[in-house]
Amino acid sequence: MTTLSSEELQAQRSDFGLRLSNSMAKYGPLCVGIDPHRKLLTDWGYNVDAEGAELFSMRMLQAANGRAAAVKFQTPMFERYGAKGFEALERVLYAARQMGVITIVDCLRGGLSTTISAIADAYFKPGAPLLADAITLLPYYGARSLNGLITEALENGRGVFIASLTSNPEGMSLQTALRQSGDYKGRTVAYGIASTAQKHNVDIEGMGSVGLIIGATIGQWMQDSGVDPSKFTGPILSPGYGWQGAEAKDLKTVFRGTRGNVLVTVSRFIASHGPDIAALSQATESIALDIRQALMEATVEGSENQ
Repeated sequence: MTTLSSEELQAQRSDFGLRLSNSMAKYGPLCVGIDPHRKLLTDWGYNVDAEGAELFSMRMLQAANGRAAAVKFQTPMFERYGAKGFEALERVLYAARQMGVITIVDCLRGGLSTTISAIADAYFKPGAPLLADAITLLPYYGARSLNGLITEALENGRGVFIASLTSNPEGMSLQTALRQSGDYKGRTVAYGIASTAQKHNVDIEGMGSVGLIIGATIGQWMQDSGVDPSKFTGPILSPGYGWQGAEAKDLKTVFRGTRGNVLVTVSRFIASHGPDIAALSQATESIALDIRQALMEATVEGSENQ
């Protein structure tokens, strides 16, 4: 086995964050969600099957290429078709790699160490069938249970996004619950998750590779969580803009004081303009500009209030 120097190890751990940061600087803070819902497939004139999901995804990928910082694939939308669905996901991930588009697979995985090693084989290692730049993780076996998988991701130049404050309203009661023991006793569950994730980004120059999921719709209960996104130095993946109800003002509220590390996901809001490629592309560009403006204002407002 080749022993890497400390500089080489640091470069590996920084790789995803650096690539994503560069892509966000070039294309803006938009991540196009590629979610082949049944209704969208029907609206676009495609069959509701694995082939329809693949055709839909390829068209969305074409529209996002060169107009968004990343794309995100929702695993259950492919999983519903069984083996053929996973084959379709493999092919669209391959197409995205050929285009040089950063890919996030929204699979929300987590579990015990034996389970986690299999996840790394599926998504991170060279030759992995579902090779992606990053995946989403659920920390509810305990955030530290993810350490082995995070290490696998970083050692392969990949990244992760850990669910901390999700955009679904049902998550509030759990995520703002106070911890009864451990390092973060008396602080919220969400705070403990965010703090554990941040430890992986310490000593990384620029944006780290271990991110959080923080929904854009949580402004009303943001303070209850104790989480301050402006103090987090990894990437923040933010669902909820558009179809789920969040607007520019919500981005400015939730992400006040952040500095270029928020990646906003939009899926159905863009897909509703399809299947015409020109219309999809125009919608992608327009939404990317709106999001960039809102987050720039959030940064400015944060610095003025310091």
